[in-house]
Formats: sequence, structure tokens, C-alpha cells
Amino acid sequence: MNGVLDDTLLADPGQLAARDTTGVLRAAATAGAQVRSAVQACAEAGLERLRGHRPRALVFLRRPGVSGAVADLVTALLGDRCPVPVVHADRVPGWIGPLDVVVAHTGDPVDPELADSVAVAVRRGAEVILSTPDTGPVAQAGAGRARLVEPRIPLPGGLGFAQALAVALVTVAELELISPAPDLDALAEALDAEAERSQPGHEPFVNPAKSLALRLAERTPLLWGVDAAAAAVARHGAAALATHAGVVAHAEILGQAGTLAGLRVAVDVADRERDVFHDPFDDPAPGDAAPPPRLVLLGTGEEDPQLVSRRVLGREWPTADVAHPVEEVPRGTPDAVLRRAGVLAVRADIAAVYLGLATRATLAT
Repeated sequence: MNGVLDDTLLADPGQLAARDTTGVLRAAATAGAQVRSAVQACAEAGLERLRGHRPRALVFLRRPGVSGAVADLVTALLGDRCPVPVVHADRVPGWIGPLDVVVAHTGDPVDPELADSVAVAVRRGAEVILSTPDTGPVAQAGAGRARLVEPRIPLPGGLGFAQALAVALVTVAELELISPAPDLDALAEALDAEAERSQPGHEPFVNPAKSLALRLAERTPLLWGVDAAAAAVARHGAAALATHAGVVAHAEILGQAGTLAGLRVAVDVADRERDVFHDPFDDPAPGDAAPPPRLVLLGTGEEDPQLVSRRVLGREWPTADVAHPVEEVPRGTPDAVLRRAGVLAVRADIAAVYLGLATRATLAT
């Protein structure tokens, strides 16, 4: 952790604004606008011409930033019934050809490896959907041959998740790989609502992002998704904490994470040792002690995450925090998994920014 948490700051919108010298908190609240602007940019880039095209393979290029978590989430939404293979790769595969579709997103317009991959893909005739600023080597590598979707909202590093997600969702919808096509207007509204709940003027007890920031402060976050979409969001959350708060977190799908003996024991020991009467000033932890873990179970499906854990692992986690936004996105809502994933991603972004501001970690960025 970069510094000690100033929890009084989270209740003071004026102090938050004063510390937010780069506007990162405002940028974190633009997820709904990112979706809307990306949908418009996709239309202007001509993505509707993909309709009726059935690719041999759909390839997501994973580059530094949000693209890996977005690829994981979209792949989870496509599920086992996707009619074509979905491939994740850091560089374009050697077998890429004119029957394939490549989706790439980056906030770094000079990424040399991505520029090389785009050049190879377009040279071999693949359909390339490229989400990047229109200047720099990456855009130049696909000039005139890739479908360039230029981001409309300038964002600090790490805050383009919703933007990249919208481009990927438009792509798979136009390719008719997901049915019915997701309602991106409704997704944008859900993201707007989460940003409103988490805005600086709301006290921590009614502000889900501030509440999460306080729960994770001076802890080692364990972000465990109980389903594939939630695990994708968990990985994004870990990246957000690292980017904006200097916090190292573990993120994984529950079925894998719950079998890691050391972490499982650490959670159970922390539960047993938690004492409401403990005074950290009279009995401080050793200076070199690792922060105790804070387990957060994330879920995007209909079933309660603790019940999923009992079914998958044969146990529940009594003191875990549960992030399962069924109040924000009620059970039975169309595209519920997508909307809940989006809500959790926005919450993670804003919580990470709050935590960074409250520990001054963002002041060096």
C-alpha cells in the first residue's frame, strides 16, 4: 500500500476533488458515456458490414491494459455454444488468414507488438476490428484495411474497460455469434446508475465504491469470481487496484482459487483471529507482517455466491464480502450477467481510485 488510508477524506467531496488533480475520479464515472460513444463509433466504422459473415475463428489480442479482461468477459458471455472457436493471443497467430476476425484494443497507440500483429493480420486478409486512437503506429499498421474504432472519450490509463467492452460486444453481435444481441443502451444506463451511486457526494454507507475501498484498505484483497464473467471482472478489479492504488490483489475463478491451500488457510486463520476488541495501537502487528486477506466473492449469475461456493467447494466463507448486484440488476433482467459484470467493473474502478486518493497513491500518476 502506498501510504496510510485517510478514511475521513472519503466523506469529504471537497478534499477528494482537491486531491484528484488529474480528473481520474471523474473519468472513472464515464463508463456509460464510453459505451454510447463506442457504439456510435462502431457504426461510423462500418461494423454492420460484418453481418452475415461467419468467421473461421474469432481472435482477441490481449495487450497491456483492459483488453485481456474484456476478452475474458466477452468469451464468458459467448459461452460453450459459440459457433466458432474463440482464441486469445498476445500476438496474432501464425495461421491467421482471410476467414478470421481479429479484435484488438489498446490505449497505447505506439504498441510495437500490436502494430506488427495488425500489419500481419491485414496483409493476410483477416477482418481486423481495431479500437485505438487514430494516430501512431498501431493505427497506421491497419490504415485503410482495418476497421478503426477511435475512442471518443480521452481516458487515463486503465479506465477504458467499458469502451473496449462495447466495441467487442458490437463485433460479436454483428457477427451473430451472440443471440439475442445485448442491449447496449440498457448497459449504459446501468453503468450510469452505478456511477451515480458511487459519486463523491454520497457517504460511504450508501456509496458502494467507497464502502468497497474502506473494506479493502490495509488488506490483501482476494477477488474470487464464482462464475466465468465474475472472474473476468475480478481480474479487471485486481488490475484497477494495482493501477490506481498500488495494491496487489489476487483474482481468480472460485473453483481454482478455493483449492489453493495457502490462501484458503490464510482466510480461515484471519477469520479466527479477528477480534472486535483488538486495539492495533496497544498491540500492533509486526512491521513486516503481510496485510491480512479480505475475501470478496463476486457473482454475476442468478445464484447467491455463497451457495455457489457450497456447491463447487463444499463450503461457504462466513466472513467474506459478497459483491452480487441483484438489487441493482434484479433477477430475471435481460442481459443480467452482462449488466452485473459492468456494474461490478465500474464499482471496482471507482473504489480503486478512491483508495488511491485516500492513500495518496494516485498523486504520483
